[in-house]
Amino acid sequence: MDQIPTVHVTDLPDDALVVDVREADEWAAGHAPGAVHIPLGEVPARLGELPESDEPLPVICRSGGRSQRAVQWLVQQGFDVVNVDGGMRAWGTSGKPLTSEHTDEPYVL
Repeated sequence: MDQIPTVHVTDLPDDALVVDVREADEWAAGHAPGAVHIPLGEVPARLGELPESDEPLPVICRSGGRSQRAVQWLVQQGFDVVNVDGGMRAWGTSGKPLTSEHTDEPYVL
């Protein structure tokens, strides 16, 4: 496989449209405000839910491993996607905004 297309968190706007492939508990704890949640195992069945974008679509997980697998597979299916280097850990440490599904302070699980 060729090099996985990658984007750095700092190159994304705070309100970037991203696909978050983490599990439900990780998503609920904290995610990017502009994220669409499709857990990695559900990606093949939910391709119709991938947002349309004029730019390559960023895919994110906790640290970059699961999103890299998703990007590799999606590229093979003809999608224009990029892996977010460092994942949500990098998103959080770079000071980008987080939102959560509950009232607690959002965090990266």
